[in-house]
Amino acid sequence: MRDDHSFIELKARERARLLLDDGSYRELLDPFDGIVSPWLGAQGIVPQSDDGMVVAKGTINGGPAVVIAIEGSFQGGSMGEVSGAKMAAALELAAEDNRNGIPTQAVLCLETGGVRLQEANLGLAAIADIHAAIVDLRRYTPVVGVIAGTVGCFGGMSIAAALCSYLIVTREARLGLNGPQVIEQEAGIDEYDSRDRPFIWSMTGGEVRYQSGLVDALVGDGVNAVKQAVNDAIAKGVPAKHRTDNYAWYLERLSNFDTSKQADAEQIKQLFGEKQS
Repeated sequence: MRDDHSFIELKARERARLLLDDGSYRELLDPFDGIVSPWLGAQGIVPQSDDGMVVAKGTINGGPAVVIAIEGSFQGGSMGEVSGAKMAAALELAAEDNRNGIPTQAVLCLETGGVRLQEANLGLAAIADIHAAIVDLRRYTPVVGVIAGTVGCFGGMSIAAALCSYLIVTREARLGLNGPQVIEQEAGIDEYDSRDRPFIWSMTGGEVRYQSGLVDALVGDGVNAVKQAVNDAIAKGVPAKHRTDNYAWYLERLSNFDTSKQADAEQIKQLFGEKQS
């Protein structure tokens, strides 16, 4: 594939295949296994035979690896009972591999709006299982998250992204606890206009998240650029201290933030961009 081929334009299955070594891709619970959500059809929603979650095993630089990729074009990459269980189980099996002496690496391609509203509590429970599985696995091997675009990473899955050992984004990526439409609906358009793209990206885009120290690498939208960033992250090994271990620093910063003023990109950089102790 050409150096300049867009990673963002790829579907989840293509992303997973290209992040693994050539010829090593083997998908688990692929579309031919017919794994579908039992909750969508009753609401007139056409289900997808892998529930929008691709789990692929193979190798990265010759070492055992699992790549889990969310299909953002299916239900906005939302997490339901089945898709969430697939991701959680894959991470749990990777941790078990490591405990058994098989150093399995893990990469997560995150394009998700968070929990699937049609599956509500079941989706939330699955996301909680994913969080626990990431924390377990990252003790043995780096869990590398990639947010490229165009959906972004929101809701409970933004917490999953924060739990990753290393997080890689493109400028087109977005990362936040609540999506723009949700904030606009709750706070009003004067507070947060979800159609104002420059404003949205100035607040939650990949560049400002990188400048704020909330992600580890900002890369261009190219397959090779993303692959190199993933390889670099894996090569660093398990961090001596994960970002989420520094929660007290973040809580102190947030508790002193003046919420009476409309936040902007410069305030975000000042809030989180200083060197953490």
